[in-house]
Amino acid sequence: MPAERLHLVRHGEVHNPERVLYGRLPNYGLSEDGRGMARAAAEYIAGLDRPVTSLRCSPLQRAQESAEPFTEIFGLDPTIDERVIEPTNVFEGTRMSRSLRNPLNWWHLRRPSIPSWGEPYALIADRVEEAMNNAWHETDGGDVVFVSHQAPIWITHLHVAGLPLRHDPRTRRCALSSVTSFERIGDVWREVDYAEPAATGGAVDVGAV
Repeated sequence: MPAERLHLVRHGEVHNPERVLYGRLPNYGLSEDGRGMARAAAEYIAGLDRPVTSLRCSPLQRAQESAEPFTEIFGLDPTIDERVIEPTNVFEGTRMSRSLRNPLNWWHLRRPSIPSWGEPYALIADRVEEAMNNAWHETDGGDVVFVSHQAPIWITHLHVAGLPLRHDPRTRRCALSSVTSFERIGDVWREVDYAEPAATGGAVDVGAV
């Protein structure tokens, strides 16, 4: 039997006092509030009263730390999956508000449909869907939890819905520690639920890029 449902969980708030675009940079872990958000996501899924039999996550620190409450609650060690990592971005390590005021950087904004500042949306959709397909078939019943990042989750939502992948990153419906859930019918994925179990109103770093 394959899996029954797959949940894409965004990590909690990152400790980022300098407000830089951290992307794939190391040493960006969760804030104290972010740890609480991650636990809220794990408790929400536990409250669904569905068996969770597989836990997978991005290799980045913030995702691994956000997976810890799932390990505590469900007794599962996370499997690292590079395919659900944050996309590359030429602005990584900078403050976006400053970078966008510099005319030398405007070249990177010339084709937002790809986007020209980083990994193409289509490649992100392909790699996440591959990870989802593999997890679905490799899991013997129960639910799969992936702890990932805002961009891969939102792009997967658009891809599954058959919507254009081009979008304004500021409009993503993918809050910190949100849970986007999918089921697979035959060869077709469909989104079945979206939830925001964590209190994020006081978050300083919401991470939209």
